[in-house]
Amino acid sequence: MAVTEPGGALRPVEVAVTDPDAGWVRVRVTASGVCGADLGTVSASEPAGGFPITPGHEIAVPVEALAHIPDELSEADAAPMGCAGVTTFTAIREAGLPPGSRVAVYGLGGLGHLAVQFAARIGHEVVVIARGTDREQDAAAFGARHYIDATAQDAGQRLAELGGADLILCTVPTSEPISALLDGLRLRGRLTLIGVDGGAIQVPVARLVMNAQVVTGHLTGSPADIEDTMRFAVAHDVRPRLERLPLEQAELAVRRLREGQVRYRVLLEP
Repeated sequence: MAVTEPGGALRPVEVAVTDPDAGWVRVRVTASGVCGADLGTVSASEPAGGFPITPGHEIAVPVEALAHIPDELSEADAAPMGCAGVTTFTAIREAGLPPGSRVAVYGLGGLGHLAVQFAARIGHEVVVIARGTDREQDAAAFGARHYIDATAQDAGQRLAELGGADLILCTVPTSEPISALLDGLRLRGRLTLIGVDGGAIQVPVARLVMNAQVVTGHLTGSPADIEDTMRFAVAHDVRPRLERLPLEQAELAVRRLREGQVRYRVLLEP
């Protein structure tokens, strides 16, 4: 499935199969998750490698490649662990919080629903911040103890009323509301951005310094981190909630993701 021109749709393209060069291998992809980063790939007007361009990096293959998939984890469930899973798991782990800390997850989508599960299974008290109430029951099912509707109240203020968060993990690709969330950050708290939109945030320097707070970004992890993520997922029953589509419907998957209709991760299968 490839985009062959600027603004084009994903369409099937026949590609000649060639023998790998020395030091390269060929793998057979059995499942591919669709990630928010793929939206930028298919929308690029001048991709670095030129056209045609094929998105997709959350893949699973039926052999040991960069990261070994545990036998207890299906290839479909393993595919999102290579991006959404490892990104959220390592962001929480690297915050270095003791169990029982309060973790707020901003956004309950493909990244957020895994972040909630990981944080809850680690032993943290999880707060979900999302727009509207339609995902409140899902948030509780994933392990959240509190839910804040950001359309009905000031999310940072409400988080502060709950006692503040030791970690706020921002999973949505929008920077506009993030500055207001700082009101809900505890002393020595950490705000970690994993959603990217190319925007900017305003940080009140005096409060940041006086409260010894940290604002940081985080991006994915190593193959060893992916294996850690999958082992933890197996041990603690963390799984992505998937919508499965055939590879030929990749354009539909991208459109549903762009329009915010996915619950919670799209998986393409051959």
